[in-house]
Amino acid sequence: MLTPDEADHAIRAHLRPLAIESLPLLQCIGAVLREEIGAERDQPPFDRVAMDGIALASHAVSAGQRHFRVQGVQAAGDAPGVLVDATHCIEIMTGAMLPQGCDAVVPIERIALHGGAAKLEDGLDVAPWQNVHRRGSDARAGARVLGAGSVLHAPEIAVAASAGKASLRVSAQPAVIVVSTGSELVEPGDAILPYQVRRSNAYGLVSQLRLHGFTRVANDHVVDDAEALRRALALHLETQDVVILSGGVSAGRLDLVPQVLAGLGVQQQFHKIAQRPGKPLWFGTAPSGAAVFGLPGNPVSSLVCLARYVLPALRAASGGVLQPPEVVALAKPVRVTPPLAYFLPVRLVRDARGALTAEPCPTNGSGDFTSLTGTDGFVELPPGPNEYSKGFVAAFYRW
Repeated sequence: MLTPDEADHAIRAHLRPLAIESLPLLQCIGAVLREEIGAERDQPPFDRVAMDGIALASHAVSAGQRHFRVQGVQAAGDAPGVLVDATHCIEIMTGAMLPQGCDAVVPIERIALHGGAAKLEDGLDVAPWQNVHRRGSDARAGARVLGAGSVLHAPEIAVAASAGKASLRVSAQPAVIVVSTGSELVEPGDAILPYQVRRSNAYGLVSQLRLHGFTRVANDHVVDDAEALRRALALHLETQDVVILSGGVSAGRLDLVPQVLAGLGVQQQFHKIAQRPGKPLWFGTAPSGAAVFGLPGNPVSSLVCLARYVLPALRAASGGVLQPPEVVALAKPVRVTPPLAYFLPVRLVRDARGALTAEPCPTNGSGDFTSLTGTDGFVELPPGPNEYSKGFVAAFYRW
């Protein structure tokens, strides 16, 4: 069996990069940038006033002048004024271009305005370029301000707008379908018999994908019948970028997924990972190029495998810069018995010093998804047998 890291590498080695599309700027939030963005102009594009007040020549203050005649008012967006001489000042607003002949701004709180004159506060020193955001001090024209692979959150969208970009080249949203398998599954709201269970996995998986910014997500349900499964998967493999199956990948008589996929020409890349829960995870690639993930049917296993493998794989296919997982210290000791990587659900809590720690929230097995409510994700602990003490630092994956 592969280790979790080996499974990661195998998945990414067989992923098909997603297509690139051009979208209007406000439709790019959460997308992965697929181009380099350079500054349209120097940033700031001019010597920018950083506070409301008066603009003046600092050498006049150094020479002892404390009173200045206000020659006019300049707001942000106005063409810059020209200082008459060093005995004058210009009332100025934040964001305005520094007037010609001025090299400093005195805040409005440090002056007294009366009768068209401004008096400086007693003892106030004024240095050159005080309260002025110098031209080009953030970035020079043409300098890279956003790199390909950046995830476009609010700051990145604002930077792209400042570079004059009305649209951006980004990774297209992958078409993803979540397929539940099992004759025992009944939709929420429908009548249910004592020996049936609700179809809940698909709702959790779809929600998890959408929470992470993947919006083109559909879902389907197929009973435990090889021909029904073959018909459904034949369609999905041709129309979807990613097919995620929940259930049918273990070793039982009705675990039909691997054999049906093989009959459709899907190449198995691996089956089973040395981990708990989620050991039966299956991964393969279709002739169409679609990636196929066969997640175990137990709900805890499905959610863990989606967070641990599928979400990072989709980010990689999007061309995003992959970050290492978060790390967090255990709030309590944990004993791992099996010689398998152990995924332990946790709740993040703050210790006495205010640091986030992981409070273990073990389940009653991989079918006990009710225990996951209120948890923030899970930590990955190395194989046992071993006891990991309070403070042990582990990789952390959020739901």
